[in-house]
Amino acid sequence: MQLKEKEMTDLAETSLEQQPTKKERNNADLSRPVFKRVLKVNSLQAQRVVERSFQRVSDSLFSIDVILRIIGEQDEIDQVESIIQEHIEKVSVDLDTATNQLQKLMEDNGIEGAPEYTSPNQYDIEINSPQVAQFAHLVRKLDNLMLLVDTLWLNSILTSKQRKDATYQWQQRLIKLAGRIIGIEKRARISAHSKGKKDEVEAAAPTQETTDEEIASEADNAESGEDEKAA
Repeated sequence: MQLKEKEMTDLAETSLEQQPTKKERNNADLSRPVFKRVLKVNSLQAQRVVERSFQRVSDSLFSIDVILRIIGEQDEIDQVESIIQEHIEKVSVDLDTATNQLQKLMEDNGIEGAPEYTSPNQYDIEINSPQVAQFAHLVRKLDNLMLLVDTLWLNSILTSKQRKDATYQWQQRLIKLAGRIIGIEKRARISAHSKGKKDEVEAAAPTQETTDEEIASEADNAESGEDEKAA
């Protein structure tokens, strides 16, 4: 049975209306490159960092990238990416310095070998940006540093108090970094909202709650700039 010309026209118009527009396709889930990895973590401190912050930081870094592309101002994109990189590199350099110091202490005391851990954990992670890969590398560096601390403690080179202080200090360095990254995301959202892009941002990267109270507090400080004043 042949369709009348008007019916064919109506069908064609309906088909076109049902096709997503270019803007709608951009706001949908796009095909993005991702590495799927298993992150093995031995120390309790590194495990806490992963469990408390890794997924939230990964989501935050993804949201920052999406928000900055929506804002579309290259100077602002470069500035935010530079700030994130500086925060990550500072922690990385400090971890390397502490690791070298403890390795020297082990050599000076003739200590070789390292203990095993009774409850190592493995985490399935997705690397969807260079910064997520860098944060995962920081977790590995932290895990290695904690191994050195525990080795020196078991060999009576570090006291129990020195071990406790060191493990807590370095765990908190990564927790604070996580909070700062989330705070940068919040500032990027405010910038996008001020440019009239709130709905577009929420469609592409919905706001997520930070359930860890300590990390949320760090994020609030970073959003307001209080962390920079304290630095």
